[in-house]
Amino acid sequence: MPDSSRILIAGGGVGGLALAQALHRAGLEVVVYEQDPTPRTRNQGYRIHLDPTGNAALADCVPPEVLAVLRRTSGRNGDLVTTFTPGLRQVFTQHFPGIPAGRLTAVDRNTFRQGLLTGLADVVRFGHTVSGYQVTGSGRVRVEFAEGGSDEGDLLIGADGVGSAVRRRLLPEAVVHDFGLRCVYGRMPLTASLSPEEFERGLCWISAGSTCGAGFGTVRFRTPVDETPDYLMVTLVATPDHLGVTDDRLFRMSSEELWKLSADTVADWHPAVREIYARADIESFFPITFRISEPMPAWAPGPVTLLGDAVHTMPPTAGAGANTALADGATLAAEIISAARGAKSLVDAVAAYQAVMLPRGFAAIDRSRHLAAQMFPAT
Repeated sequence: MPDSSRILIAGGGVGGLALAQALHRAGLEVVVYEQDPTPRTRNQGYRIHLDPTGNAALADCVPPEVLAVLRRTSGRNGDLVTTFTPGLRQVFTQHFPGIPAGRLTAVDRNTFRQGLLTGLADVVRFGHTVSGYQVTGSGRVRVEFAEGGSDEGDLLIGADGVGSAVRRRLLPEAVVHDFGLRCVYGRMPLTASLSPEEFERGLCWISAGSTCGAGFGTVRFRTPVDETPDYLMVTLVATPDHLGVTDDRLFRMSSEELWKLSADTVADWHPAVREIYARADIESFFPITFRISEPMPAWAPGPVTLLGDAVHTMPPTAGAGANTALADGATLAAEIISAARGAKSLVDAVAAYQAVMLPRGFAAIDRSRHLAAQMFPAT
């Protein structure tokens, strides 16, 4: 692969941007096409947990100055994972002592994305939705945009999420299932310390049986972020039957209606939980569907491959989605850079990446499924 080869990435999420950072840092020509019209128009979630795998991948992908931005704008590290009953009786606690100060554990999704965009102004093109692609007679890839127009490169990476247009074209037989759970996200601004203290120190889960639960996680920024105050992420997770509304209705609800649905669902829980919802930012609520990919056999490597949720969608129950996408980005970047230096062909680089990415991704899905079964015994 000559170092003049052009790399196209469909999707400007966590994994796609980490990959772009690594390739740009190595001096390769890379372009990211993102369907969002601006960097600030994504409603996908709030707090992301980063584990040692994600931290190692970041260190491999981004230059030191970008890593410094990500650390500076991350949340303070927590040291607990705790499970409660709806009456706030503690039933499980896991302590994580001695987390290095430099490690990122809690980041705000949008702030983290802004950090990953550092230095990529000429690389990321917003308002471009990759709707399909064609492999040309010369073996290059021509991508087509829903807004009109096209572009051409030597390798296309589908990092365009669970609804990936690249995956649909590359692997039409791939299956992504509805996992049977809905999540209503929201936030409560933090203006004082939380009680009980476990809510302040990490991730907390309230289990209300096999059909409903709620998760909470603080983001107290290491340094102030102008647009986002410190907050507590609140997530209500339940089956559609437990919520008592159809998907058609749920996904048409206003933020205020979603807030009320959530508050009504926890109306007989501990007063401290009800107080969290009473103080929540009503405009911050939105719903998502949990989905999960079916394992798929390896496919022949070529000038198109996949990354992150586009190939291994998983529920967030193990906190593995972003970390796996970051690991994908680091692995693929290393292989592409190796090919650019003449150590192998681009197809061989893709083959080596897929040989690592597929088993790793589906192992992460299995962990997510296993933890979901513990959190929701009937799932």
